[in-house]
Amino acid sequence: MEYTRLGSTGLEVSRLCLGCMNFGSDEPWMIDDEERSREIIDRARELGINFFDTANVYSYGESEEIVGRAVESFDRDELVIATKVYSRMGEGPNKQGLSRKHILDQCKASLERLGTDYIDLYQIHRWDDRTPIEETLSALDYLIEEGLVRYVGASTMASWQFSKALYTADIEDYERFTCLQPEYNAVDRHEERNLLPVCADQDIGVIPWSPLAGGFLTGKYDRDADPDGDNRAATDEYTQARFTDENWDVLDAISEIADEKGKTPAQIGIAWLLHKDLVDAPIIGPRRMDHLEENVGALEVSLTDEEIERIEAPKRPVWPPAGKDR
Repeated sequence: MEYTRLGSTGLEVSRLCLGCMNFGSDEPWMIDDEERSREIIDRARELGINFFDTANVYSYGESEEIVGRAVESFDRDELVIATKVYSRMGEGPNKQGLSRKHILDQCKASLERLGTDYIDLYQIHRWDDRTPIEETLSALDYLIEEGLVRYVGASTMASWQFSKALYTADIEDYERFTCLQPEYNAVDRHEERNLLPVCADQDIGVIPWSPLAGGFLTGKYDRDADPDGDNRAATDEYTQARFTDENWDVLDAISEIADEKGKTPAQIGIAWLLHKDLVDAPIIGPRRMDHLEENVGALEVSLTDEEIERIEAPKRPVWPPAGKDR
């Protein structure tokens, strides 16, 4: 396993982060089996992955609980455990958003579910239009001062929102976001026109979610065939939205390069991300052991400039992306 520093911090993380959204039972495509989930976590640790990303809203706490029980036997000092706050976690008022109350309440709940005294990376899952960013940053700053959180980060939002948060942290002397989770892969490159320039300018770590575009870049779907009823794409609008002519052209290029190198399309797709200087650790989300080991194999793949150009040629990144909820 390779390791890198997260953004401008001294925190060492594996070049791949294990995404834990599949560990739960809230959606039909999730693993819904704690033993199998823990086997994947154990194997990820054996392979050198020390970076685990979950969220309070993933199966409404079930993912955090599974991760917490699974990592009990590991050396906590070597682990980097990340979770998130924002989404609705119950009925009634103060159960959603980035108010001071909701952040403090949810941090406490996440700590209990994870079975840990501190969270390495606490991230705002989305932007909250109804809460002043000063209030949000003040609450996060308090958690760091109390030793409950080590670093803070953010996820999907518009570049002006992220810039505002960084500027406010600077002028108010609050803890800055050290990293960002954008949607980023070879067919979803819109963040190259939105958040990634800000991250480059401000030395912010980048940990992309959906590095395989909801499974599209694995090559398991056929351009001319309907998705099989037993797979996620049959019911998942997110994956089906990838089925455009230019995206198929990107996949064709990836598949050709995979054949030339004796690798899989998934490994080429992840390797493409790993070759981006801004990217610290793509967040992989394997549902099976062989998927995990295949993803880790991407670390051994080297791409030439010409191969990267072949992958990128069919698409021109634009912001805002068509058909996406910002």
